[in-house]
Amino acid sequence: MQIHQFQPIISFIWSVADDLLRDVYVKGKYRDVILPMTILRRLDVILEPTKDKVLKTYTKHKDMQDKDTLNTLLCNASETTFYNHSHFTLKKLLNDPKNIRINFENYLEGFSENIKDIIAKFKFKNQLDTLEEAKILFAVIQRFCSTKINLSMHPIFNDKNELIHKGLSNLGMGYIFEELIRRFNEENNEEAGEHFTPRELIELMTHLVFLPIKDRIQRGTFAIYDNACGSGGMLTESKDFITDEKGLIQSKATIYLYGQEINPETYAICKADMLIKGENPDNIKYGSTLSEDKLSGEKFDFMLTNPPYGKSWEKDQKELSVSKKGGIATCNDPKFQVGITSKSDGQMMFLLNQLSKMKKPKENNGVGSRIASVHNGSSLFNSDSGMVAIRKYIIENDYLEAIIALPTNMFYNTGIPTFIWILTNNKTKAKKGKVQLINATKEAYYTKMKKSLGQKQNSMLKEHIDKITELFLANRENDDCKIFDNAEFGYAKITIEKPKSIELLVNDEKFQALKDKDKILAKLQELEISPQDFTSRADFINFLDVKLKKAEENLLIDSNTTNNTEKIPLTQDIQSYYENEVKPYVPNSWIAWESKVVGYEILFNKYFYTYTAPRSLEAINKDLQDLEQETQDLLRQILC
Repeated sequence: MQIHQFQPIISFIWSVADDLLRDVYVKGKYRDVILPMTILRRLDVILEPTKDKVLKTYTKHKDMQDKDTLNTLLCNASETTFYNHSHFTLKKLLNDPKNIRINFENYLEGFSENIKDIIAKFKFKNQLDTLEEAKILFAVIQRFCSTKINLSMHPIFNDKNELIHKGLSNLGMGYIFEELIRRFNEENNEEAGEHFTPRELIELMTHLVFLPIKDRIQRGTFAIYDNACGSGGMLTESKDFITDEKGLIQSKATIYLYGQEINPETYAICKADMLIKGENPDNIKYGSTLSEDKLSGEKFDFMLTNPPYGKSWEKDQKELSVSKKGGIATCNDPKFQVGITSKSDGQMMFLLNQLSKMKKPKENNGVGSRIASVHNGSSLFNSDSGMVAIRKYIIENDYLEAIIALPTNMFYNTGIPTFIWILTNNKTKAKKGKVQLINATKEAYYTKMKKSLGQKQNSMLKEHIDKITELFLANRENDDCKIFDNAEFGYAKITIEKPKSIELLVNDEKFQALKDKDKILAKLQELEISPQDFTSRADFINFLDVKLKKAEENLLIDSNTTNNTEKIPLTQDIQSYYENEVKPYVPNSWIAWESKVVGYEILFNKYFYTYTAPRSLEAINKDLQDLEQETQDLLRQILC
């Protein structure tokens, strides 16, 4: 099913904005009316066949105290998961133009709570004043009720029983709704990237998540989760990819979609899209995933997300009562015990949220859980203690399967480098203990767009997605694919201690207060002449042959972590590294073994560096001569 099939309907709905809203709303605000009205009209025509039955049921049971039972009765009457017990339909509203506002509000109040939640998050009622003042409320409703389009599931015939409009399936309506969202996102491309991931990147993510285990998801029941679900594109595209009858998997499995979104309008779009496509809209939750996880305790087979990166989560930290103990941030939420990143960037906290929802490897036909998450470069190497701890937890538990470096300028609101992380708790034997890095930043993996959309200047075509997928599935090294043992990314961070210089000590008032200062200075002068092999701080203090308290010892030690810290690869022996790389240049020093901290970082440029030879002196000299000649020619023109 291709989007061009629905272009007439899309163009008609778009024309409502151009014809009626142009002089009332700025272009970026058309969506505030068009999206909720599209949803309302779709729901309206779905409910038309059972309208009388719903009204009879409501009249009979409206005084019932048990609202949950009443809701069930009305849903049964409407034969779907929602209803409207108002006497009005959108068409009936047109019979009383003078009272269009009050009747329309009555109509909106008649919906079930799940629909009223969507309307409230759109803040659609706020638009009624504007539409009424501009005297276009009636016209907008009238246009959406036009016989020129059919948003119902049933075909429409004329008096001669000739087909005028085909019925519109949930999938077809989903295509229309998503295309409208895409267009509005392009109109508002400055903010689109916050809630909208380009479809080609979602397609790439689905290939990487589902194709490796396609034989194990042909039957059964699986749940897909997006903890920053935006308008729901990753969820619906994932299900379509798995179940497409002409696709690469063609699964007959039952798929359930779950998500959470903090932006109210985007949440409303997502929930409406789920409802339109026949999914359970109640599986989409509203609120902050980090501080108010509405799906806490749930486990999922697949998780795909594009969380906010480089964005403060200070408010969430306050809600979680994050505090520092011994310089380490902690909170009571068990899923964040691994590590807590600084308040300026919460992207890795979303990843921890996903990791807490993984199913056991032996569950669901041996699938376990598979995750795809988009991050910027700081998640790979930022030295923030929380990020370091999270990377360590992921790699040491052998969850990290691959990272794909994407071309820059792929998103609407950022041109920075981005990366797709692929994680699983059920690696194949060949991938255990290893991580695959794919460099998809070269021109072979993307194409330049003819017209930029915000900062999105590049896109991926099917051929590019296929190339990256082939690299991933083949799991073989070449110029654009490298495979490393987990330990290759690890390092031991240690502090090298040494005595403070005599110059620093003689100017230190606290040192001058020590009763043995003269003896200590004499010993330090002795070291300058004849360096010693110290193995520890205690060894150095023994050499001084004085009794000192701990605080007094600290006065004598240069343990500046900024200048005296070494990162030693886990693949190297620390003592050997120190003997060869540090001690020859820093005599009288020793390793502060108690300072040892193990961390991990993934430096793409290190692994995919390509040497570019400098230009020859002859070429540079020629350019300079050419510039000089050009300058002289310009001066002659000016003077003449």
